Amino acid sequence: MSSSWHRDDAAPPPPPAVKQAREQFQRIEEQAPLHTQILRLSLFAALALAVAPAHAFIAYVSNEKSNTVSVIDTDSWTVTKTIKVGQRPRGIEFTRDGKFVMVAVGDDDTIQLIDAKTQSVVDSLPSGPDPELFAQDAAGKILYVANENDNTVTVIDLEKRARLGDIQVGVEPEGMTISPDGKTLINTSETTNMAHFIDTSSRQIVANVLVDARPRFAEFKHDSSELWVSSEIGGTVSIIDPGKHEVIGKVTFEIPGLRKEAIQPVGIGMTKDDKTAFIALGPANRIAVVDVATRKVTKYLLVGQRVWHMAFTPDEKYLLTTNGVSNDVSVIDVAAQKVIKTIQVGELPWGITIAP
Repeated sequence: MSSSWHRDDAAPPPPPAVKQAREQFQRIEEQAPLHTQILRLSLFAALALAVAPAHAFIAYVSNEKSNTVSVIDTDSWTVTKTIKVGQRPRGIEFTRDGKFVMVAVGDDDTIQLIDAKTQSVVDSLPSGPDPELFAQDAAGKILYVANENDNTVTVIDLEKRARLGDIQVGVEPEGMTISPDGKTLINTSETTNMAHFIDTSSRQIVANVLVDARPRFAEFKHDSSELWVSSEIGGTVSIIDPGKHEVIGKVTFEIPGLRKEAIQPVGIGMTKDDKTAFIALGPANRIAVVDVATRKVTKYLLVGQRVWHMAFTPDEKYLLTTNGVSNDVSVIDVAAQKVIKTIQVGELPWGITIAP
């Protein structure tokens, strides 16, 4: 038989969408002839949608040494464009409306704006010296930027593209995040070894929590119950109670054959259900998969060299990591917890953001 529905006994069963379509097709044949063609067209249109490939997302990767941003299509898993930006791009994130990509170009002391349609730099935002990471409020109106060289967080009005002021924090500020309710801004200072809790209404520090050496990144659980802070030199992730401002636990790492000092946690990604955390371990060249409830590592995934940061696709099917020394991006199948692809990008890839 030459029909497209045919399969031999050794073949795997058809996907549910195809099986359902076949049954509908058989019922259609029993309908009155005048309706058959219309029903057939409706069926095949529905089938085409059911088996169509997933929507492709667009990822932007900041390449710290080559002063570029690589654009990745997640359907073909290829770099479709390389955008020239300012010097030493690191922190990178879409605006809430998805119209622009913001990239901190540290050696130019500014935040550049890339138009997502034209994929070109169109404007810049004011910041302090050596901006690194930043966070924006839920409405996409206010941007908070960590300026590594002057120990401040700059507050920027995104609509007016104007600087509103600065918040004095610890030495070498880097990590930035906002609580899900928008009331608390977190900044981590690498040399002071603290997570600073800042009230977003008063823009004043309300608490300082001491963590292990060189905190690089901070991430809230989606239910706001915990704040996770990675300490690169300390080799741990501290778990903080945001209400009590106390460290209530730590995630530690052990990889056979690697010295402790080679395991340096940086970027953190947490699934929307708050069940699984993925933690980049820098020169250990691995992503640790952590059970959030038990705070235990369940698996290590080997990725590229010197893994920095990561981003989920909006459907959370994939997690992309930036690997600074091997100049590539690893693609992780989240459900399978397996690396499925490596994509070559620019020199020293550092940050990554994916279109909302």
